[in-house]
Amino acid sequence: MKDNLLENMNAFLPLRDVVFNTLRQAILTGELKPGERLLEIHLADRLGVSRTPIREAIHKLELEGLVTLVPRRGAEVAQITEKSMNDVLEVRRTLDALCAELACDRITEEELNDLKHACDNFEAAVKTGDFKKIAQSDVALHDIIVRATGNARLLQLINNLSEQMYRYRYEYIKDTSQHETLVEEHRIIYQSIVNKDKETASAAAMTHIDNQKRSIIRKIRQESKKTD
Repeated sequence: MKDNLLENMNAFLPLRDVVFNTLRQAILTGELKPGERLLEIHLADRLGVSRTPIREAIHKLELEGLVTLVPRRGAEVAQITEKSMNDVLEVRRTLDALCAELACDRITEEELNDLKHACDNFEAAVKTGDFKKIAQSDVALHDIIVRATGNARLLQLINNLSEQMYRYRYEYIKDTSQHETLVEEHRIIYQSIVNKDKETASAAAMTHIDNQKRSIIRKIRQESKKTD
């Protein structure tokens, strides 16, 4: 999170939205860490704003499940727990499998080209070691598959999960030991869609989520041991 808010400011957004987006992005990328206290005075000074938009942003983040209010401590960044992760990933697992199957039937030649470029872009991003760039490339790749379904309701459901999903995706991407696995999984998903192989596409999409889940669980349990 940049200390100078003006560097992040979008001239078309009200100040309260800029503050909200800045804090949310800091949480999703782990810049504000799970369990970290969100002190209004400190954040207001850091971002160069009054406490009012900070307070409003914290309230909205609480509604999104990214912030929790703890008695005698105040607001803090919500912990990444196995339960919260399972709740999100088991839904996304099913939806991603469905998207892959539908894309086999409905994807256009233009979207296939876009998907191929997205796979290449992801591999290039992995080589940079820039976690933010890798996460953005991963999101872009999966968004193409979702759009290829042509199902507006499905797109809406996945968009509703996108912010929470990004947080877990980012944690997974920080596990560099899994980068080659991610690249290979994307290749399999892409090729199975090219081949219109629904069974392989669906299975690969679910494996993609399962590996993410296992990696994050390991990290959660490692962090838990450190605090015991």
